[in-house]
Amino acid sequence: MNKPNIKLRDPSIVMKLSRLGSFHQSKLSFLRSFIREFKKWNYKRNLFDLDKNGYGTAVYSFEKNGRNYSLICFAQHIEPHERSDRVIATKWDAAFVLHDGLPTEEDIDRLRDNVPKQEIGRVSYKELTLSRANKSVRAFEHVVDSLSQGNQPNKDLLSKVGYLYRTTAVYGSGKFGLADRFRIKDRKEIYGPFRLEMMLVYLVRQFTFDQVNHIAKSKNPDKAITLDEDIARNLGIGNSTGLGMAPFIVNHPTLLHNWIYCREKALKDIRSIKDVKIDDFNLFKECFNKSRLNLDSWLTDSQYQINKINALKSDLSKFTQYLENECSIKINYLWNKIYLWNEDNLGEECIEYIVSMMMEPYDRIIDPLINEMSSEEEKYFNIPTDRKVSDLKAILENNYKSIIKIDFKEKNNTTNFWFISKNKEEPRVANRYEEHGSELEQPLAIARDTKLLYERLAQAEPTDSVAEFLLNNDDVRHVVRRAFIVEKFPYSEIQDNTIGASLVPIDMLRLKLSFFGAVKFDPRSDKWLRINMYQGAPLPHEMKFSSDTWVYNSLH
Repeated sequence: MNKPNIKLRDPSIVMKLSRLGSFHQSKLSFLRSFIREFKKWNYKRNLFDLDKNGYGTAVYSFEKNGRNYSLICFAQHIEPHERSDRVIATKWDAAFVLHDGLPTEEDIDRLRDNVPKQEIGRVSYKELTLSRANKSVRAFEHVVDSLSQGNQPNKDLLSKVGYLYRTTAVYGSGKFGLADRFRIKDRKEIYGPFRLEMMLVYLVRQFTFDQVNHIAKSKNPDKAITLDEDIARNLGIGNSTGLGMAPFIVNHPTLLHNWIYCREKALKDIRSIKDVKIDDFNLFKECFNKSRLNLDSWLTDSQYQINKINALKSDLSKFTQYLENECSIKINYLWNKIYLWNEDNLGEECIEYIVSMMMEPYDRIIDPLINEMSSEEEKYFNIPTDRKVSDLKAILENNYKSIIKIDFKEKNNTTNFWFISKNKEEPRVANRYEEHGSELEQPLAIARDTKLLYERLAQAEPTDSVAEFLLNNDDVRHVVRRAFIVEKFPYSEIQDNTIGASLVPIDMLRLKLSFFGAVKFDPRSDKWLRINMYQGAPLPHEMKFSSDTWVYNSLH
C-alpha cells in the first residue's frame, strides 16, 4: 500500500462549533499533563488545623529541588441560604489560594483576612491562583455520616454526584493582586497552560477527603473509619461554569490555535504511523473499553446532552463491531483507516471521542506538544499596515470561506448579542429582537464583523495599503487584526456565527473544558454547565507510581 496523503484537518471542518462542542478530554489535557509533570515532586500536608466541625486552616505543598508551591485552605461555616454557585456569591464553604513557596505564619494570617472575602479581599504577588468552592451537601453529609458510623459510603450515590465539593471560579494572572504571569511564565514546570490552576484544583480535592475523614473522626472517635482509597480515587472536584469562558476563546486567538493545532498535529502524526505495534493497539483497546464503562455514570437532565450521549453510545457500539471485525495490526496505516471509517460512519461526538483515545499509546508524540500549547499573544497583535487591501481580501477568502457567505441581513443570523451584565459583571447572551440592551454589545460577533470587513474591502482600492484603508474604516480594525493572525494561525478562529439563532453557547464552554480535562459535561441550560475534574486520578501518595491512563478508571 502506498503511503496515504495525510494532512492536518481543514480548519473549516474542525473549527465549527458543533465539532468543537464534541471534544473530549485527551492526553493533551492540562490536568493530565499536570499529573505527569508533578508526579516527580514531593507532596506534603504541612498544616491541618480544623475544629471538630471541619472549619479552620490547612496547607498542602509540592516540592522539588527547593521550589515549593503551597495550597492554603480556609474552611468556614455558612448557612444553607448563603450557599450559591454564582460567581458573585459572597460566602463559600471553603476558599483557597496557591502560594509561591511555603507560607509563613504572617502570610497565613494576612491571607485568612482576605481570601475568604474573594472579590473584596486582596492578595499579593506571592500568591498565584485563587478559588472558592461549595460542598455538594448531599454527598458530603452522606460520606461523613457513613464514616462516623464505621461504614463506607454508598458507591451508587457517590457515582451519581462524582465529587464532594465543586468550585465556581479559579482566578490567576493578576486578578485581586495575584502575581502577574510575567513573574512566573519562564518556570519550566508550569509551561503547560493553566498548570497552576490544575495544581490548585488537584490539592483542593485532597483537602475534601481529609476534611470528611476529620469530621467523621471528631463526630465518633471510637467508631469512625477513613474513606476507602478506591472510593476517594473515583471522586473528583466538580465545577460550575457559565458564559464567562465563551469570550475567552474568542479573545485569545493564538492560544486557541495552539491548543487545536497540537491536537490536530498529534492526530496527523498518529494517522501517519505505517506499522502499528501490538502493545500500542492493545493499550488503545483497553482505554477504549474502560472508557465505555464511564459513560453509564455520565448523568444529566439536559435533553440536549442526553441525545448526544445516546448517539455516542450507539456509535460506539458500531465502532466496537468494526474494531473487532475489520481492524488488525497487519493493516498498514491502521489508524488512518480507522479515522477515515469513523468520518464516513459516525457522528462528530464519537469521532472526536475516538481521536482522543487514539492518542493514549503515544507519549513520544504527545509530550513534546505539551510545551507548545501556551502563547505569547502580544507578539501577534500588531497589524502589518504596509500590506495591501488585495492581500487582506485574499486572506478572508482563504480563511473565512463559510463566514463571508452568511447573509447578515437575515434576522436569524443576527438573533443574539453578547454583553456584560451590570449587576453580575459576567458575560451574557440575549435575543436582540426580544430584549433591550443591544447597544451594549461586546465585540464578539466576529463572523458578522468579518463579513462587514469583506464588503468594505470589495469597495476599496486593491492597491491601497491597509493603513490607508483603516483611516476610513477604524470600526473594523479588530477583525483586520484577527485576519492577519488567522493567516499565520489557521485554527485561531471559530468558523461559525456566534450571534446566529442556532448558537449553542455551551459548545464554546465545552471546547475549553475538554482541554482542561473535564468529564461528565452536564448542561443546566444552554448557557451553563457542571463538570467533573480529576475523577479517577491518583491520590497524592500514589502519583509517583500511577499510570497515565487513570482517567479511564471507574467506580464499579
